[in-house]
Amino acid sequence: MTDADWLAHRFETHRDHLRAVAYRMLGSLSEADDAVQESWLRLSRSDTSGVENLAGWLTTVVGRVCLDMLRSRKARREEFVPDPIISREDGGPEESALLADSVGLALLVVLDTLTPGERLAFVLRDMFAMPFDEIAPIVGRSEAATRQLASRARRRVQGAPVAPDPDVARQREVVDAFLAAARGGDFEALVTVLDPDVVLRADRGAAQGGSIEVTGAAAVANQALTFSRLGAGGGTVRRALVNGAAGVVATRDGRPFSVLGFTVSGGRIVEIDILADPVRLDRLDLAVLD
Repeated sequence: MTDADWLAHRFETHRDHLRAVAYRMLGSLSEADDAVQESWLRLSRSDTSGVENLAGWLTTVVGRVCLDMLRSRKARREEFVPDPIISREDGGPEESALLADSVGLALLVVLDTLTPGERLAFVLRDMFAMPFDEIAPIVGRSEAATRQLASRARRRVQGAPVAPDPDVARQREVVDAFLAAARGGDFEALVTVLDPDVVLRADRGAAQGGSIEVTGAAAVANQALTFSRLGAGGGTVRRALVNGAAGVVATRDGRPFSVLGFTVSGGRIVEIDILADPVRLDRLDLAVLD
């Protein structure tokens, strides 16, 4: 085995961890993969003979790459809909491993409201237990200032209703009731399963007007009825787990038409995230549903 092969092998043992860090930082699977690839390029060009903790070194590198990517996002979406991780409800070991590296859509949306520095400090400290003295050089702050970044981020995250009901079977009952009401055009039944302050976010793609956000049970119910009518005509809806929670994948002519992720809390739907951008949908791995 050559030195290059040995280094590549060592990197591959850390790839899943780096992808998990990057996905939480960026909320985008394709951008997370780009960040991981960039970390490999930097590793291959560096002298790491004196590095004792390669996992920590790589985490620092991918953190810096993600921070730069967040800071350089000039054309940000008005309403952020993260890339969903799709898996079967009866998922096997591969899906279980993937879900272990996922995070709820609702939390990703909240993380996107943080500054890049706050997000990095929170993700690396609260999700990966990285010491503050290692995070501080990445954000270019003192250790004390980095602690403040993480503290501010933690308060904002804890103040947001991001935790879904833990029982996925109960989530599914609520989501199925919502879908049945939408298909049947039953406005009152829709309102019943929606939280009064429910939020719906949808990314329809640039050709269809970009991203929208709708709030309130009545407004979301009307939007659901409109969406159901648009999705009618030869389409199918398949149950799936979307970032570990009850969701659906709608297809038409064998191609994904939309992915719907639901956050169910207290027996009602509090958030709906819809990805209907054809460009982003084409990048998703939906083979796990077959």
